[in-house]
Amino acid sequence: MNNIVIEPFEFSLPADDVADLRARLSRTRWTDWLPGSGWSYGTDEKFIKQLCAYWQEGFDFDAFVQRINAFPQFMAEVGAEGGVERMHFYHVRSPEPTARPLVLVHGWPGSVVEFLDLIGPLSDPVAHGGDAADAYHVIVPTLPGYGFSGPTRGNGVNTRKAGAMIAEIMEALGYPRYFLQGGDWGAIVTSAMAEDYPDRVAALHVNMAPGGPPNPAIPVAGLSKDEAAEYARLGQFMAMDAGYSYVQSSRPQTLAVAMNDSPAGLASWIIDKFHAWTDHGGDLGSVFDRDHLLDNLSVYWFTGTAGSSFRLYHESNFRTPYAHAVVDVPTGIARFAGDPFRWPRSLVEGTYRNVVDWQELPHGGHFAAFQRKDDFLRVVRAFLAGQGL
Repeated sequence: MNNIVIEPFEFSLPADDVADLRARLSRTRWTDWLPGSGWSYGTDEKFIKQLCAYWQEGFDFDAFVQRINAFPQFMAEVGAEGGVERMHFYHVRSPEPTARPLVLVHGWPGSVVEFLDLIGPLSDPVAHGGDAADAYHVIVPTLPGYGFSGPTRGNGVNTRKAGAMIAEIMEALGYPRYFLQGGDWGAIVTSAMAEDYPDRVAALHVNMAPGGPPNPAIPVAGLSKDEAAEYARLGQFMAMDAGYSYVQSSRPQTLAVAMNDSPAGLASWIIDKFHAWTDHGGDLGSVFDRDHLLDNLSVYWFTGTAGSSFRLYHESNFRTPYAHAVVDVPTGIARFAGDPFRWPRSLVEGTYRNVVDWQELPHGGHFAAFQRKDDFLRVVRAFLAGQGL
């Protein structure tokens, strides 16, 4: 076991930092928009200007700090190959004696705030009108380079190293076996953990399940007509929308300068993805409360980690087809209808070879825990109820 130091953590927000954010927002030099372009060229003018105005003038920063500090948090210094890296995490023990450990892992451009409204119902379901049998000790890590973990200190911090850091923390907390759940990068990280630590990972649940074709030269070989059409839709989406990932993986530091200097620029870059990856019927505000959106943006801004969050793409070789983990532990998969990152089931089952639960959800998008809390809780609880440690 590598050396690890864990200390309590509490977020504080200096008044000068809030004043600086407000001043920067007040001085935003907005670009031009073509009349009536809406979201067709990227971020919508009306939405982003209203959101930034609220961030500057109406957002309650004290309430934001209270939301972040509502549950016990810790900071781990994990010594591993390549040097010591930091990992922030929530650790909320359930009062129920039968509770089992569950790790929830976010992705980009999300953060731990996606899970804040879930920690209570998962750790203390009785207090939230639920069943004690659904109680979990909840661990929510911040990926290295993101948010409260702070910028990464060295290179090579990829998805497998992130998973190894989480595994070290779980060992230090005294959890020899546990459940994992992840979406976006969280799905990649937890899948790598399931492959690397099958003796520790009792079961895995993901709400983004990638699967590569056996023959990349003929990717639709062996697929049904419906699956081939689904794979084609994924390819069309990636062709139009994957530009962000190529920039973040090839030139993360170049983009980082802009994101770290302009809160309006950061908001535009991130909010575009919440719009593109979510089912909202044309009204993003109908599915995401603006305070929730700004909680997430504020984590990136005040920690100065927009740029270092991009490095995960660079370190994980996102520009080239990466080798998917081969997962043999019991796996539950939930696909939310509005998530554009959807691989055909036969390809998914080439990656996840022990799928015991497959759920198709009619509503919700890529940020499922954030957008559809009740649906997310229902499918995760139903899957884990049938799994043992």
